Amino acid sequence: MRILITGGVGFIGSHLCDRLLADGHSVIAMDNLITGHIRNIQHLAGRDDFRFIKHNVSDYIYIDGPLDAVLHFASPASPSKTAPTGYLQLPIQTLKVGALGTLNALGVAKAKGARFMLASTSEVYGDPLEHPQKETYWGHVDPVGVRSVYDEAKRFAEALTMAYYRTHGVDTRIVRIFNTYGPRMELDDGRVVPNFVGQALRGEPLTVYGDGSQTRSFCYVDDLVEGIVRLLRSDEHYPINLGNPNEITIRELAEKVNAVTGNPAGLRFVPDGRTQGDPQQRRPDISKAKALLGWEPKVELEDGLRRTIEYFRNLVK
Repeated sequence: MRILITGGVGFIGSHLCDRLLADGHSVIAMDNLITGHIRNIQHLAGRDDFRFIKHNVSDYIYIDGPLDAVLHFASPASPSKTAPTGYLQLPIQTLKVGALGTLNALGVAKAKGARFMLASTSEVYGDPLEHPQKETYWGHVDPVGVRSVYDEAKRFAEALTMAYYRTHGVDTRIVRIFNTYGPRMELDDGRVVPNFVGQALRGEPLTVYGDGSQTRSFCYVDDLVEGIVRLLRSDEHYPINLGNPNEITIRELAEKVNAVTGNPAGLRFVPDGRTQGDPQQRRPDISKAKALLGWEPKVELEDGLRRTIEYFRNLVK
């Protein structure tokens, strides 16, 4: 297939480029580099089956020639209050890529008769009252809170995707991605794994917001990509959760990172450091992915952390 990946230079997008190329497809990565780093695709330069286009997908998208699939993965994704590439620092851009970017990507898919996949997020569930979260849960989201620029952008993008499926017959997929980590994350993107790993490799105490009792589930990027590829090949049009159902507290994660890196500095608790609306619990119900895709994560957290830490060793100064 000939596949367009918006956000193709980003963390997940660049891993998708690698996987789809390895599977024998031709890939076009489109990105404005607002959050992605060009080093993520430098190893693909010069390949006949790969092309990079620098472009903001919130503007009209033009691709010459046929397309078989469009994977819309463009968006800031970090909830950090300080990260320069997080959606709290880029609120308008985040809303535009969720609305206009999704509209433009769907337009290309419709024009080319291509399959379409939307990268959605567990953030559509907000601060959930259901635990773990099934795809049938409608969510608990503050529509005007500081995090709403991301949450509501993705919820709108899902609604738009389903409208194109129902109205125009576009062959759509929606993947709700839960916390994912691995090589090619940015050290300063404000998400918890690069935060902890960067501090540990610098020999600093790891900053834990609140008492660290809030929980997350962490999926290694290779596992996620496998699930995405299986969903792309499937016939499922409605949202499907991809993530690791093994829940861990943030404090336990910090202790694991310190153990793997051999960092003796311990932890530093910041009582009021959590972002408004930060969910207390986040864990996917992946029953649907197991049943329809035969998918579940394989990489254990400590193994994934070791691979991620090795990548970051070359970036930490």
